[in-house]
Amino acid sequence: MAAATHQTALKGAPATGLASLIEAAKTRFVRYRVYRRTVNELSELSNRELADLGLHRSMIRRVAMQAAEEYVAH
Repeated sequence: MAAATHQTALKGAPATGLASLIEAAKTRFVRYRVYRRTVNELSELSNRELADLGLHRSMIRRVAMQAAEEYVAH
């Protein structure tokens, strides 16, 4: 009886694993899209406009990564 129960428990495991894999891929894709959009928008700003926001051009990728992480977390 224990073997049958064990096999039943394993039967659902691949589906759960696949679902979590798909969900993780969706999350990574959303994070990447937010990151790219933020980088593109900030890169279009002039140095003066960036300075008005308190940013330097070298900070764009870090700020974009933070924005993507925060977007996915909410």
